[in-house]
Amino acid sequence: MQARKILILGASYGSLLGVKLALAGHSATLVCLPAEAKLINEKGAVVRMPVKGREGLVEIDSRTLPGKLAAAGPGEVDPRAFDLVALAMQEPQYGSTGVRELLDRVAKSGVPCMSIMNMPPLPYLARIPGIDVSLCRDSYTDPAVWDAFDPKLVTLCSPDPQAFRPPDEAVNVLQVRLATNFKAARFESEAHTALLRELAAGIEAARYEVNGEKIELPVKLKVHDSVFVPLAKWAMLLSGNYRCVLADSVRSIRETVHGDLAATRAVYGWVVELCVALGARRDDMVPFEKYANAALSLESPSSAARALAAGAPRIERVDRLVQSVAAQRGLRCAAVDETVRLVDAWLVRNRRKG
Repeated sequence: MQARKILILGASYGSLLGVKLALAGHSATLVCLPAEAKLINEKGAVVRMPVKGREGLVEIDSRTLPGKLAAAGPGEVDPRAFDLVALAMQEPQYGSTGVRELLDRVAKSGVPCMSIMNMPPLPYLARIPGIDVSLCRDSYTDPAVWDAFDPKLVTLCSPDPQAFRPPDEAVNVLQVRLATNFKAARFESEAHTALLRELAAGIEAARYEVNGEKIELPVKLKVHDSVFVPLAKWAMLLSGNYRCVLADSVRSIRETVHGDLAATRAVYGWVVELCVALGARRDDMVPFEKYANAALSLESPSSAARALAAGAPRIERVDRLVQSVAAQRGLRCAAVDETVRLVDAWLVRNRRKG
């Protein structure tokens, strides 16, 4: 296996992908804030995850892996030196000083780019027949940052694993709550898709040693031919994550999904039907029962809800994006409209306070 060099923009969620790649023998560089970069370079990245059949969490220290995990600031990396760039920041962050300039260099480098954002980059949406991306721009914090990208060089990977930084731990620690797989769509190019499949095979084959025993870790990279497979996350986000947001408070994903299972099922089914109307096959989507079962373990509010409650002036607006894409097909859902209204209201309040 050839060792590859992967650039990952974002060190929180990105450290999960980075550790999986380093376990498979590759070199990953995380782009992050100076304090994060210093800590990761000195003490490694630590990822804790549940492993089927084992008590507690397995802790992976990047310094013990066969590959290499390093961190740097946005001005310290040249995208042309890498085989693949992964986008693992929240969508509003790409317009910030330093990151915006790096993203422009990524766009002009010709290096294939895999997004693991909840919010699909505009050039990825351009790969989906029937979506007019010009009508989606107002769902993005700063749509202009995506203008230099060639859609042929951009793919989307659904960030299905649920992970968080424990609030009482250092910023180099990530804990996985739901150890599901990353699901990537193929690139237009066979060569770039072959690179993804090569990385996926390496992650699949890798084993981690715990007390002298080599064990298989969850969270794999799965590569699919359909451009719609990563959009399966939309139904989860709209029926669960964004519905955690109430008028004056937020609630857990579990409570949101199971508090009124019929209402959740209705929103989930509506988003699935939207994806099918765009051209998805039903087996590109995740069955509702599987999602509802996974939601039982999600006992805290979604990251979007937590960000709003903490006063964030901007968050990823997948709710608004799905509403916009549906409107292009003449479709509306009252529950989705209400979610968009509630999130809009929180953001207005947060910006006034700010």
